[in-house]
Amino acid sequence: MLKSLANKITAFYRSLYLGNLFFAIGSGFVFTFFIGFFFSFIFNFAVIALLLFVLLVLADMVLLFAKRNAVYAKRSLTDKLSNGDENPVSITIETRYAFKTSLKIIDELPIQLQDRSSYFTLTLAPGASKIVNYSIRPTKRGQYSFGNINVYVQSPIRLISRRFTIDEAYNISVYPSFIQMRKYELLAISNRLTEAGIKKIRRIGNASEFDQIKDYVQGDDFRTVNWKATARRGRLMVNQYQDERSQQVYSIIDIGRIMKMPFEGLSLLDYSINTSLVISNIALYKQDKAGIITFSNRVSKILPAERRGGQLNKILELLYNQKTNYAETSFDVLYSNLRRFVNQRSLVLLYTNFESLSSLERQMPYLRRIADSHLLCVIFFENTELKELTEKHPKDTEEIYVKTIAEKFAYEKRLIVKELEKNGIHSILTAPQNLSVNTINKYLEFKSRGLI
Repeated sequence: MLKSLANKITAFYRSLYLGNLFFAIGSGFVFTFFIGFFFSFIFNFAVIALLLFVLLVLADMVLLFAKRNAVYAKRSLTDKLSNGDENPVSITIETRYAFKTSLKIIDELPIQLQDRSSYFTLTLAPGASKIVNYSIRPTKRGQYSFGNINVYVQSPIRLISRRFTIDEAYNISVYPSFIQMRKYELLAISNRLTEAGIKKIRRIGNASEFDQIKDYVQGDDFRTVNWKATARRGRLMVNQYQDERSQQVYSIIDIGRIMKMPFEGLSLLDYSINTSLVISNIALYKQDKAGIITFSNRVSKILPAERRGGQLNKILELLYNQKTNYAETSFDVLYSNLRRFVNQRSLVLLYTNFESLSSLERQMPYLRRIADSHLLCVIFFENTELKELTEKHPKDTEEIYVKTIAEKFAYEKRLIVKELEKNGIHSILTAPQNLSVNTINKYLEFKSRGLI
């Protein structure tokens, strides 16, 4: 019994917080009693005022602690979070007090967000409820843990606060950017990809396969007239073609240490993973087969290109578990595994990064061999921090040196593009934030030119 009473007293003190108004009035009492040593009538006034203040504090306690479960709070969010995107979170808060209350809400966010300063304040009428909406932007994949919801309640007297701790501990997984994937999927379905910066590419050549012979109707291309069938039927017949489908599209992601470099909170690896999910979804929508390969000093995972139901979920789960292993990238291992496991000519989107021309030249023999068997597109990244330095106007000698070095590195990136073109290898040099748009543009260009 004594232990139970001790626990109740401990819980009471842990939930009791003194407000700013309490300390302000307390400071006033200290000053008043100090003056009261010199003037007795002020001292007597201060004693009476202190008694009234104590009564107000006790009244405030009675108002706040009269009900046991006077505040209800519930956090609502999706079953998984999208990496690199703003994910909505809502907290439903309800008060059961018979008077107007002021509330301060602190949600215990996952430690990965490193946010311990955000809170929400609101005022609720007696028995009212309200929904607080906010968003979080995770920048790493993996398990995130939400903690409790802490609600600090004040009565109209506002001298003290009572803390309610609502147990809303919840674990949630952060997956590659499925929000971005759905965005481009909806635009592709409604033929509105140009709204997201996707170029409308004119079809060049004939990248189609024979489907059937049909009667000519106004508007059909005269070049598709089948003269033999026309002679047999006695009326114009034309060949009907459909776009080539079921081409293999492999997103090959370098998970070596070079991909750990961060830009705007996300690493190059996470940018590549998000784009691989987007392009795989677009490829499946275009009736192509999508597959994933990850590698560094060895091939980590291989998901063969397929177009079956559930392939996108397999891609999502594989990408979710990928991490940088800090090893030196080995392109000879990639080449040998491509020869072994990918026999059909495929579009190979290789996400990696080269900071210097010499680093490219070491890997060029393997890239040329891959390009002999597949349609290879090397995707690497602009250093946006260097770009800002090159556009900055120097004010002293040191800044001139810094700008010159930055321009040298930026120039080397352009030389890498030229070197790849010289060897017949397609490339994309892009800022990390523009990776998805530029990759989709390149894929649609390949489709329109009939290269795959």
